[in-house]
Amino acid sequence: MQVHDISMLISPEMPVYKGREEKKPQFTNVANHEDSSAYETELSLNLHTGTHLDAPLHMLAGGSDISYLEGKQLIAPCQVFDLTEVEDKITADDLKDFELKPDHYYLLKTKNSQPDYLKDYPEEFIYLAESGAERLTATNPIGVGIDGLGIERAQPGHPTHKQLLRAGIIIIEGLRLHEIEAGDYTLILAPLKIAGVEGAPARAFLLESTSQDSSS
Repeated sequence: MQVHDISMLISPEMPVYKGREEKKPQFTNVANHEDSSAYETELSLNLHTGTHLDAPLHMLAGGSDISYLEGKQLIAPCQVFDLTEVEDKITADDLKDFELKPDHYYLLKTKNSQPDYLKDYPEEFIYLAESGAERLTATNPIGVGIDGLGIERAQPGHPTHKQLLRAGIIIIEGLRLHEIEAGDYTLILAPLKIAGVEGAPARAFLLESTSQDSSS
């Protein structure tokens, strides 16, 4: 069994949504070995930094907070789709040739995963258009993930978020898929357990069965 970590590294230099300076995490050393018996760091972090999950509250007034994940599948089958040739946005037409299996996570691999793409083009990340969200919702996935720092941009009213969240579909943003081949995996999500908020940073892993695993 091969394990792939598809999470972003949290650092002050990391890419953030549209490159906005105020969204960068801040590390503050609050104790060190020169004046204390331990070394400690304080972290200031927007909940939508790096790899994270969105709860309905993020885009829907009166929507559920991140506790809605309780009882949902955070370890489940997953499909990775190669959409690296797509420019600007993923539409329903871009997804028409894929076999979309119900009760799976769908992970969308785009140019966003290329090294430095999000730093070089912070406001031009590839996103899931409303028509693409409608296409995915129709096949009843558990969740939809993308390698951008938002699942949409440049859509007034955030229709992609709302389409998915109203259907109870988990949204994962900020995945790192550059070294991941298209295909079937098992996804493991480990969001932070935080009370009453609209999102949560998470670690995400893909499990890939090897030929030896499948024959045993």
